[in-house]
Amino acid sequence: MDNQNTKEEIALQPTDQTLNKNKPTPKSNLRIITLISTFGGLLFGYDTGVVNGALLYMARPDQLNLNPFMEGLVASSLLFGAAIGAVMGGRLSDKYGRRKNILYLAIVFFFATVGCALAPNSDVMIGFRFLLGLAVGGASVTVPTYLAEMSPAEDRGRVVTQNELMIVTGQFLAFLMNAILGNLFGSTSHIWRYMLSIATIPAVILWVGMLAMPESPRWLVSKGKISEALNVLKRVRDEACAVVELKEIKDLSDAEAHLEKASAKEFAVTPWIRRLLFIGIGVGIVQQITGVNAINYYGTQILKEAGFTMQAALIANTANGAISVTATLVGMWLLGRLGRRKIFLIGLTMTTITQCLIGIFSMTLSDQSYFPYLILSMTVTFMAFQQGCSAPVTWLIMSEIFPLRLRGLGMGTVVFFSWIANFTVGLGFPVLLSSIGLSQTFFTFAFGGLMAIIFVAKWLPETKGRSLEQLEQCFRDYKNIDCRKLL
Repeated sequence: MDNQNTKEEIALQPTDQTLNKNKPTPKSNLRIITLISTFGGLLFGYDTGVVNGALLYMARPDQLNLNPFMEGLVASSLLFGAAIGAVMGGRLSDKYGRRKNILYLAIVFFFATVGCALAPNSDVMIGFRFLLGLAVGGASVTVPTYLAEMSPAEDRGRVVTQNELMIVTGQFLAFLMNAILGNLFGSTSHIWRYMLSIATIPAVILWVGMLAMPESPRWLVSKGKISEALNVLKRVRDEACAVVELKEIKDLSDAEAHLEKASAKEFAVTPWIRRLLFIGIGVGIVQQITGVNAINYYGTQILKEAGFTMQAALIANTANGAISVTATLVGMWLLGRLGRRKIFLIGLTMTTITQCLIGIFSMTLSDQSYFPYLILSMTVTFMAFQQGCSAPVTWLIMSEIFPLRLRGLGMGTVVFFSWIANFTVGLGFPVLLSSIGLSQTFFTFAFGGLMAIIFVAKWLPETKGRSLEQLEQCFRDYKNIDCRKLL
């Protein structure tokens, strides 16, 4: 005990580095770590968004010659790969570390992007899109987990949702590059290859940048690397807070030391963990059944279906990307002021209303000259509430709710179900659009939105303002009336 106190006193003593005024502050270190790691989110966004526009060119008879089903397969093969990658990413990040896993993902992003850009036929394209999906799915689990474990409780919402900001920034950049290349070089037969290949640049930046980033302190504690964890915490906290937080993390880790190695069977046999799994899966599916990714992947086709020309649809679709970035910034501000549940319910209510309006307008006003602009205004409104309210809360909640020893596995599992729901929407949307039309398709999504509102209102816990360790204690005692009030 005396040795432990001595170590803590030594840790609290100022060093020459601490006294060096030129040393980066903890907040600036955290900003750099957040910026570099969220290039994984940027790649997630670009690689899922670039198909929205590129698909119209690669579907041409002189290119990959895709019918509606094959279009859906090319778009959704990445999503199926992402479902597998989410589970693998969670397990690998638990085993090898969050940082190292992100480094591996950057390599996969690079080579899979090159494979897609050079694909000679649809079969090769689908194969490399699946491989790219493994990286997207791995990043969708590992990056938010890494950020949640690096950030202090009071800043966790803002820090983790910066990954969502980078995702929508990646989508906007994809839409913007599609519009620029499509309008300047639309007659070039292989223009879609250039649209896809741009993603190699952020992949290189992610790999080089993560070489200098630290490992998650919570993962280090879970592996018994206490001194390394303290050094990392000192980089992103003031020294006194670092020591206190390390003790909190270590106490919880010691309390769980007698438990068996984390495994999937705990989700079935431990009631409070089973409850968290149910909530996490529900939140992940809720994000998808509103149809957000129908707009992200097929927005250009929706606008073309509404009456825009090809080039005009590519330009108009950038409005969806621009509003997504703006709305995410607003959402980050809201997370510091409102609870997660309230923001989520506002977002779901407004997106469901917007889906209903798209369906109604498609039935009654499709012959009007202003109809294309009306549909554009509705998709922009939808994306504003989706990306400003629903999406940031989704990824934040999934990164917060699981205990440390199950965090990678748990988040990987719930994100798997989210990607499977995403895959279903991505594969089915072109078929629905060609078979039942724009109106009925969006009424279907509106029904999904209604189911999402009911789920969130009944089940979603409130996690704002508590450390990950405090949340874990509350979730363990969820039957206790005091804990229920807190959540």
